[in-house]
Amino acid sequence: MSLKEKLVSSFMAFEDTVDVHSSVHDIRTEAIKTFEAEGFPSKRQEDWKYTSLNSILKHDYSVFPKHDNDIEFKDVKKYFIHEIDAYKIIFIDGKYASHLSQTTHDGLDVCLMSAALTKPKYKVIIDNYFNKIAKKDGLSSLNTAFSMEGAYINIPKNKVVEKPIQIIHFSTGNEAAVMLQPRNLIVVNENSHVQIIERHQSLTDNPVLTNSVTEIFANKRAIVDYYKIQNDRQSASLIDNTFINQKQESLAKVHTFSFGGKLIRNNLEFYQNGERIDSTMKGITIIGDKQHVDHNTLVHHIEPNCESHQDYKGIFDDSSTGVFNGKVVVEKLAQKTNAFQANNNILISDKASINTKPQLEIFADDVKCSHGCTIGQLDESAMFYLRSRGIPEKEARALLMFAFSNNVLDSVKIPEIKNRITKIIANKLGVNIGFDL
Repeated sequence: MSLKEKLVSSFMAFEDTVDVHSSVHDIRTEAIKTFEAEGFPSKRQEDWKYTSLNSILKHDYSVFPKHDNDIEFKDVKKYFIHEIDAYKIIFIDGKYASHLSQTTHDGLDVCLMSAALTKPKYKVIIDNYFNKIAKKDGLSSLNTAFSMEGAYINIPKNKVVEKPIQIIHFSTGNEAAVMLQPRNLIVVNENSHVQIIERHQSLTDNPVLTNSVTEIFANKRAIVDYYKIQNDRQSASLIDNTFINQKQESLAKVHTFSFGGKLIRNNLEFYQNGERIDSTMKGITIIGDKQHVDHNTLVHHIEPNCESHQDYKGIFDDSSTGVFNGKVVVEKLAQKTNAFQANNNILISDKASINTKPQLEIFADDVKCSHGCTIGQLDESAMFYLRSRGIPEKEARALLMFAFSNNVLDSVKIPEIKNRITKIIANKLGVNIGFDL
């Protein structure tokens, strides 16, 4: 039995565990029909031309993992950014871990998707926001069909959340192979501000496939600062689907740091529904061995006087492969749009490769739009300069690569995250550099 067949047949068992009379039931039913019709994407599709899922779909994944774990904080402490005081929403094998979590009732509506999808008090929010901007393709529909657990965050009007919110999904490896499908819904209301840190982390070398969907709604003058730290084991693969809907004068930033994992596919889509909106997406990818990281982005400019900024840096070693497919769409009414897109890459090894495809679709005539990509190697003259000053070759290479990615790090607003990412980069490059970036 193929994984697709297993998932379709497992939907019946899943339905027995949920309320079929809820308003979400019809959404799930339509979603599984979409997945049954479309299945998993293949390289025949233009957006997946350079990424094949065949190597990760061959495992016999458990769809409903067991929850007989005894994970303690000391076992996973290193994966938290514990240098800062933060709210924590932690899941283990898809189930909420209350003993590791720390939430609040300080004017915030933070709970579990399982509660939000079933309790009447959340019905208005679910009806207005759930599955409203998530793509109706095969993978997102698969997640929608099995949507049950994840983080539900509703920030009320005029609220500045004092502490960042950490969302971490752990997989224990209690089973030979497991598939997880977390679903997050984040609503940030008018004039509110929130910072969120997200991570998926496997604790063993057993295969893990995570198909995640996050819907984010930034209402008028809201500010969303989102950080994705992807530094998993080489046995774990992640398909991360994030959809962001922005209203008038809102600001949304997503930083994606991709360092670890067998295969990572980031689908990140922004929809601007209002004027004077600012959308920013930045990323750093540093991989080696046979790792594969694919960034697929979309910014849809719908109304005038808005901006978007994309800046992705990639460093590829060994036989690793990178993909960047970035699209900016400017509708006819979206005059005075300012859109910038850049993808810069360094190939350390002759066997490493990058496939990059920046795209602009412009239907307005009064805009300022630019895009570009570069692929190259380290500057030999800069290497010579550093070596002539007594800096060893390994450290000189690392310094140049730090400088290459530094403008992305400069835009990180949480110093503790910046320090953590700097340490991860230094570890990836195999050096210990004693300075602050």
